[in-house]
Amino acid sequence: MSKIYMTAALAAALAASVPAAYAQNATMHEQNATTHETRVTAANEALPHGIQPDEVRASKMIGSAVYDVENRKIGKVADVILNKDGKVDAVVIDIGSFLGLGGKDVAVLPSDIKTDNDRLTLDRTKEQLQQMASYDLENRNTGAGTSASPVEGGRLHDGTSTGR
Repeated sequence: MSKIYMTAALAAALAASVPAAYAQNATMHEQNATTHETRVTAANEALPHGIQPDEVRASKMIGSAVYDVENRKIGKVADVILNKDGKVDAVVIDIGSFLGLGGKDVAVLPSDIKTDNDRLTLDRTKEQLQQMASYDLENRNTGAGTSASPVEGGRLHDGTSTGR
């Protein structure tokens, strides 16, 4: 009989501890949700509620021509690369291609590209860009970059809309 009482006492003790563990887990979940909500609210208040005059949409950059300081077309923006934190790491420029053949992609820092007279300019010549290492938009080891880019990029301030 003592085994039955011992088992019943153990079962009662376990049953009594489950609500406390559940309550602690629920409290931790509520705290995490509150922290996330606070961060989202703070970010929403800190960000402007529309595009600013000194900003350019990535969808308008991709496909846009890039010019050097002497007003010569040196290529077009092939892609914009984001890091895991969502910051722009590089702008990839397609240089030297004709109808998609014979060119290469090179990466430049986003701070190197300027928006002058409603277009993109770079303080480098086409020859300087051709001397740079090629930038591979796909990483075969990780699969990064294997998703397709949009078929057609936007143009800076040309009045067309992508529906957004």
